[in-house]
Amino acid sequence: MEFGRVTTPELAFIDFSLPADPQLTVDTLKAASPKKQLEVHVGCAKWGRKEWVGKIYPDKTKEANFLDEYVKHFDCIELNATFYNVYPSAMIEKWKEKAILNPHFKFCPKFSQSISHIKRLKNAEEVTTSFYEGIMAFGDLLGPLFLQLGDNYTPKSLPELKAYLQHLPKDVPVFVEVRHKDWYAVPAIRDEFFGMLKEVNVGAVITDASGRRDCVHMELPTPHAFIRFVGNSLDPTDYTRIDEWVQRIKQWHQDGLQSVWFFMHQHDERYSPELCDYVTEQLNKELGLNLMRPNFISKDEGLFD
Repeated sequence: MEFGRVTTPELAFIDFSLPADPQLTVDTLKAASPKKQLEVHVGCAKWGRKEWVGKIYPDKTKEANFLDEYVKHFDCIELNATFYNVYPSAMIEKWKEKAILNPHFKFCPKFSQSISHIKRLKNAEEVTTSFYEGIMAFGDLLGPLFLQLGDNYTPKSLPELKAYLQHLPKDVPVFVEVRHKDWYAVPAIRDEFFGMLKEVNVGAVITDASGRRDCVHMELPTPHAFIRFVGNSLDPTDYTRIDEWVQRIKQWHQDGLQSVWFFMHQHDERYSPELCDYVTEQLNKELGLNLMRPNFISKDEGLFD
């Protein structure tokens, strides 16, 4: 992922501290129904990483078998593959069969770019129907959906966004990510946007990237968190940032949070398993969970050389 990337020397000058909870988040969590056990899932964005062969995938694992191996280490996937193609149910069923031995696994498909970036949510009913018809084949393994809007999708399109979200099926949770800076920079626009998401019961993606601290907005329109964490090749700041996230998630759970989806990204994805392992270890420790952790064949050495 290149979004929000900065040079290594710049990392020392970035304030990575998480903002205080805005009033929307306080109100959302306070109103949430109490849930004794927090639902937590940790995963990556892709399973097709050749760099993981010999690390978590056995030596000589073929690409066709990467998903078979991925589900042995993680309990969810931010499915970016569906951004590039609208897959028929037959392909979705093949992926499901590979993951079915992990009863806790969830696929979290990203809306097709033909919907979000090409049609820009306008006159997108037909392709949206095709998208949903395909992903519903995941059945019980279907997690929340992720609608990412491009850098040039501005607040002027808020009416179209609201109209699109209002007509989506209500039985599958959806989270939205916006990237144009005006969504965050103008207080009135920010409040209207997140208020609209709360009104239509749609979640907000929180993207924690080094060079775009405005996207770490901490707004929860629903009592569910969808976090996209962008690390920097296991820089020491990656670990301190995760430590703070774990404490915030712990506090949110005490306040009423019902689920968290934590997706790991790295500018160099070879290191995503290591950071996933760390966040899972800390979540298990701080929240008394027993989330599955990656099982390493070997870990890279000399990361800070």
